[in-house]
Amino acid sequence: MATASFLFGLKYSDSLTVVGISFCTAVICEAISWVLIYRTNSYKSLRSSIDKAAKKLETMKTDSSSAAKITKKSKTKKIDRVESSLKESSRDLSLFKFKSGAVVALVLFVVFGLLNSLFEGMAVAKLPFKPLGLVMKMSHRGLQGEDATDCSMAFLYFLCSISIRTNLQKFLGFSPPRGTSSGLFPMPDPKTN
Repeated sequence: MATASFLFGLKYSDSLTVVGISFCTAVICEAISWVLIYRTNSYKSLRSSIDKAAKKLETMKTDSSSAAKITKKSKTKKIDRVESSLKESSRDLSLFKFKSGAVVALVLFVVFGLLNSLFEGMAVAKLPFKPLGLVMKMSHRGLQGEDATDCSMAFLYFLCSISIRTNLQKFLGFSPPRGTSSGLFPMPDPKTN
């Protein structure tokens, strides 16, 4: 009981509460993702096929000794085939992850609503600088007063969620395999234009 009153008496208790809840939310979201995605055999097979295709593509692009044996035209066809296979597997992986994204989004919306009701109109942190226009609108969202260095819960939660979840994914080994395009809408291929 004395510990709880000591924590709430701290100068940074609101900030630490938002950061702690953000960390707990990231752990819960990654646990949900593990149950729905990462432990399944279809995810593991997609990931291994992406890793194999990325390694094969890398060796094909860097392998100059076989250029004398194989004509340049057939080599580019093989590289294009491996690239299209890699893109297709990446797209399938993104669609597979999209299914659990809805559940994770629901959890994040509930937590954000809870935090918003707890810290409505309260500055939870002080920024060490005066932010520029658009950033100031985000960091000062819902706060009264003209002090631009006041930071709202929404801004702190947003920053913490992005950084903590990304680093947690890397730590747990759930980061996307190398060679994958980012998301459902990758950059267009300049060769096809």
